Amino acid sequence: MDEAAPVWITRARPGALATADRVAALGLTPLVDPLLTVEALDVEIDLSHATALAFTSANGVEAFARLSNERGLPVFAVGRATAKAAQSEGFATVSSADGDVEDLCALIAAGAAGPVLWAGAREPAGDLVGMLRSCGVMAKGVAVYETRERAPSVETLARLDAPLTVLLYSPRAAKVLAGILGRRRAPGLRALCLSEAVAAPLSGLKELGSVAFAPRPDESALLALLTA
Repeated sequence: MDEAAPVWITRARPGALATADRVAALGLTPLVDPLLTVEALDVEIDLSHATALAFTSANGVEAFARLSNERGLPVFAVGRATAKAAQSEGFATVSSADGDVEDLCALIAAGAAGPVLWAGAREPAGDLVGMLRSCGVMAKGVAVYETRERAPSVETLARLDAPLTVLLYSPRAAKVLAGILGRRRAPGLRALCLSEAVAAPLSGLKELGSVAFAPRPDESALLALLTA
């Protein structure tokens, strides 16, 4: 790895800023220029039959918390970052699957006592509600935010001509990057992805230097690749 290469952080704010702090703590130079933005939706939350909540992202937690004062229901979170976000918002009982949507489904199926409400993106990467129903768990979903694609700055695009590491957190962000690389080559670009699913849109692309993904869908595992 080129230690001098900056690290392009593509996740949406405000999470990108926390990641930038962690990257800087590793002695590397963070470059915050998200490929996605998050917009909260103004919707009503119906908790009349819910006995637990499920979240597949910190964005879902934060958007739900703006719409509802409910903090007493137990929470099932996909991973540590999402669990931490729920705890920060005041949820007292939080369980983390420490994995992906399939792991979260298994956790809920083993521990939920009744109907589960999932709050998340308008266009989620995985169908948690459908998976839960197929396991016999009563579940419904509500979209509390949406993500929109965002073009990187001219300054960031200019850096594609030099060594650069990019961190990718979602398949959608990877698709945006793939579209950019379809218009220009970036042989010095090293793409590090949160999971194999995130890396999939970059599979087979010859316009970048290399692609790798974390052994587990956790930011600490992803950032460990920076110094591997």
